[in-house]
Amino acid sequence: MNKILFYGVAIALFAHSCKQAKENNTNNGPDSLAIKAINDSSLTHYLSAIAADSLEGRKPFTNGETKTINYLKREFEQLGLEPGNGDSFFQEVPMVEIKSVPESKMVIQGKSGSLSLDYLTDFVAGSRRVQDEVNIKNSPLVFAGYGIVAPEYGWDDYKNLDVKGKTVVVMINDPGFSDSNLFKGKNMTYYGRWTYKFEEASRQGAAAVLIIHDTEPAAYPWTVVRSGWSKSKLNLQSADNGMNRTVIEGWISLDKAKALFKMAGESDALFSAARSKNFKAVDLNATTSLTVKNTIKKSVTYNVLAKIPGTTRKDEAIIYSAHWDHLGIGEKIQGDSIYNGAVDNATGVASLFELASAFKKSPKAPNRTILFISYTAEEQGLLGSEYYAKHPSFPLDKTVANINMDMMGIAGKTKDIVVYGFGQSELEDYASASAKKQGRVVVPDPVPSSGLYYRSDHFNLAKVGVPSLFTGSGVDNVKNGREWGLKQVADFTKFRYHSPQDNFDAKTWDLSGIVQDVRLVFDMGYRLSNEDVYPKWKDGSEFKAIREKK
Repeated sequence: MNKILFYGVAIALFAHSCKQAKENNTNNGPDSLAIKAINDSSLTHYLSAIAADSLEGRKPFTNGETKTINYLKREFEQLGLEPGNGDSFFQEVPMVEIKSVPESKMVIQGKSGSLSLDYLTDFVAGSRRVQDEVNIKNSPLVFAGYGIVAPEYGWDDYKNLDVKGKTVVVMINDPGFSDSNLFKGKNMTYYGRWTYKFEEASRQGAAAVLIIHDTEPAAYPWTVVRSGWSKSKLNLQSADNGMNRTVIEGWISLDKAKALFKMAGESDALFSAARSKNFKAVDLNATTSLTVKNTIKKSVTYNVLAKIPGTTRKDEAIIYSAHWDHLGIGEKIQGDSIYNGAVDNATGVASLFELASAFKKSPKAPNRTILFISYTAEEQGLLGSEYYAKHPSFPLDKTVANINMDMMGIAGKTKDIVVYGFGQSELEDYASASAKKQGRVVVPDPVPSSGLYYRSDHFNLAKVGVPSLFTGSGVDNVKNGREWGLKQVADFTKFRYHSPQDNFDAKTWDLSGIVQDVRLVFDMGYRLSNEDVYPKWKDGSEFKAIREKK
């Protein structure tokens, strides 16, 4: 054998042995049967069912909900899991559904003229008040910057401002989006979320609030706002029937906001001015009136809970979560009106089943209880998880961690895995260790301004102190690289997110990335389930003090 051939064979044999050793390390340990239970074949089976037209877009309060939650219960039972809410797989979540229909036009009267906004094209509006009809009359408009009150950042857009009876107009996101020295820079805080804007305007006593839509800081196009607000919306039932909220809340397009500023004798420079903590709200010298008619229905929707009881520490729980709901049937786009939510979030629910199967096939049963929760009404503002956080089936101080799955990647394997809200808890260290076994690395969100850590169900568990991890499929695609991976994310957001085009396609989806990610979070949970430590929040996390009090 010549030397070149010999060395070539030797190198090949060495490479093969390294690869085999790596495979032995990740797939042939005590949990190898469990790891192999997570595969693209079973994922395809679950995805085909959860994202099917027959479930009618999985919206709460519809026949689609009934079909969906019964399917989830049946699958958990077939996998051998026990009810996770006492003796039931279901947790009732009392909600009120409000179908708000505003007048077709909103007219804003200014000193130098008027501005007419068309419903759905230029504005959307609704009400959380449980009343058949609500209205504002000749309500003065005021621009309140970002609409944020954040003492820890020395920020108050409402300082010296009385907004009672007024309509506040505010920007989306937070100041860090435009100035890395403010707040957390590009890492959006909860102050940037649309939910916060509405909450703060209500606390301030405003009559109405309108968020200015801008695609880049919002992280989604106007079509997402339009599709969401053209349908009925759900809220948790409250003792005061929503009377503590503004009369009307909604959005206006960026173009119309600029036209409003111009009519008020202002310019786009207002947007820049609002990026200073010294900004003072601006009277827009205009008023508006609007009537909104509501169709109201009170009922219950359901979280679905299943568990694998622990052996020696069964009173301690590790939660895996993924919301089952989507947007139902709505406005037709490209000939389709069923919002199937295949990526968002049939992928997460299918992953719950994969994890359940893996834990059941593990040779060693977990010491700690593994609790699987599929939440309702995430798309309505994280409502199912908000209710669970207030009515947990396991005490919060005995809840070890929450690992959340939402919108898993469908473009194949990646060299990395994204952790949203990077730097929050020690769960990230567990994720890094599990990623290393796969030859991967943990990376922060490549688009931190989208604020995804505050936009999925784990957030409500974090708010009550439970260390919570939200991972996203990586972007550095093994076959095509990072830029290609980023483009897949951008294209999904632009063309499919919250639209009827979010459908499952077994021919074009590459599920190998989801398999990789689910195996990683299984490895994390498997390790946690057999330890006695409680992961902690890291210094600098806004949730650290909450956990320490418990």
